[in-house]
Amino acid sequence: MKYGNGLPKRLARSRRLANVATMDAVLPLDRMTVEEKLRAMEALWADLTRNADRFESPAWHDDVLKERDQRIAEGKEPSTDWEESKRRLRARLL
Repeated sequence: MKYGNGLPKRLARSRRLANVATMDAVLPLDRMTVEEKLRAMEALWADLTRNADRFESPAWHDDVLKERDQRIAEGKEPSTDWEESKRRLRARLL
């Protein structure tokens, strides 16, 4: 079965994937709505977390997390569920 550019579908997909792996991702940020930007961020995060075991956090990140945990435990910093935070951001920005 031929696909768009005359290549078999499997080969066309393989070439697209190879191109994606070697090119810089460029998004038209100046033309994107806030909702589109948030969706792009969520898609990137979902993709990164699928392979989280392949990435090592930088050393400073552990320090920041410990400091925040301590501030939350001391009642000096409020904590909000991630889904609730996204809902609030969307309501404010959209």
